[in-house]
Amino acid sequence: MTRVNERIRAHRVRVIVGSNNEQLGVLATQDAIAEAKRRGLDLVEVAAKADPPVCKIVDYGKYKYEQSKLKKASGAKPAPKLKEVKFRVRTDPHDYNIKLSHAEDFLEAGNKVRIQLQFRGRENAHHNVGFEVMQRIKADLLTMGHVDMDPKLAGRQITMMLSPLPEHARQRRFKLSHGKLIEVDDYEDDEVVENAESPEEGDSDNSKEEETTS
Repeated sequence: MTRVNERIRAHRVRVIVGSNNEQLGVLATQDAIAEAKRRGLDLVEVAAKADPPVCKIVDYGKYKYEQSKLKKASGAKPAPKLKEVKFRVRTDPHDYNIKLSHAEDFLEAGNKVRIQLQFRGRENAHHNVGFEVMQRIKADLLTMGHVDMDPKLAGRQITMMLSPLPEHARQRRFKLSHGKLIEVDDYEDDEVVENAESPEEGDSDNSKEEETTS
């Protein structure tokens, strides 16, 4: 059931303007409803499970009609797959952005994504730094997916699970639209896993440790 305006239960929501995907940020729900009404539109909850829930300012009548058309056009879709993207504590900014672009690719295709951050050597003494990185990843993917499982430490790695937002609520931030930055063959197999139903545990991969940037 889609909640609209005063029927939205959350106290705070993330607001997107439907006409141009402008992000208004996190607002008190009453303020978001007031902003929607000021524009002569409605506040519609499009991702209730996100934290905070994601809402769009749209004409609810048109929105409902468009969703009905999308549902008919989509028909039966293949079951989503589980994909995986791996990070290190010291993943440099360039690689970080590229990995997030791949995570967005997977979510855009309707797949679930497992984010895994691995510790090596002395990094195991600094789990707090790893959790900080995971919180950043969580925030950066907020416009494409919602968190099914918050970052959790198990052995020498932290894992987080995400599911895609509904198609109409997704907004990419890391799409490589300015040119091809890296060849697919340049990726190590353990960094972006195309099919993660049976991933290897720990550090059994043969990938090279990423360079530390200061």
